[in-house]
Amino acid sequence: MRFIPFEVKTGFENMQIDCGLLENAIASQTDEPIFRLYGWSPACVSLGRNQKNDFIDENLLKENNIDIVRRLTGGRALLHADEITYSFVCPVSYLNNGENIVASYKEISQILIDAFKKIDIELDFGGKPKAHGNFCMLVSTGADLCYQGRKLIGSAQFRRENYILQHGSILYDYNRELLEKVFKENVNISSITTIKEINPVLKKEDVIQILRNIN
Repeated sequence: MRFIPFEVKTGFENMQIDCGLLENAIASQTDEPIFRLYGWSPACVSLGRNQKNDFIDENLLKENNIDIVRRLTGGRALLHADEITYSFVCPVSYLNNGENIVASYKEISQILIDAFKKIDIELDFGGKPKAHGNFCMLVSTGADLCYQGRKLIGSAQFRRENYILQHGSILYDYNRELLEKVFKENVNISSITTIKEINPVLKKEDVIQILRNIN
């Protein structure tokens, strides 16, 4: 597996890098999966590929120094701030069940489950699908990764020419007040959790170190 170390970029740069990784993988027909970790500066709202942006208050984003980009992948919007983001690129044939979307989500996400076990955080997949609002972390799917029933990692996919780009948001911490202003909805803290809440002494650098050592 090719690993690309954690780096902090703008939202536009991060999306361009992910797009480039996918396009290069297709062009070279590589069999090797790619795993990348990154952060965002400034904070950034990413919209799902086909998501409407009518809820966005551009003045509010400017006042809070928040960028906005559109992802290749689907799903709903995220505010990328105090988190670790991952992207995973591979050919469909790399996976045991690559043709099946739900199964492929779970197969790729298993690497995260295995990594978090090393720091005593037991994750499992989301429960019954539930969709409402614009904020991705409040939308439940069977491909989410949860800690004790609360969503910690939200992921999304895009497919092109038998290659998969999956990326996801791993919440380290969040600003509830800001989230509610950006997405114009109440953030139910019983639905989501963060690394900091699960283990307050665990630093973001510790999580990155564990993730960089996956196979």
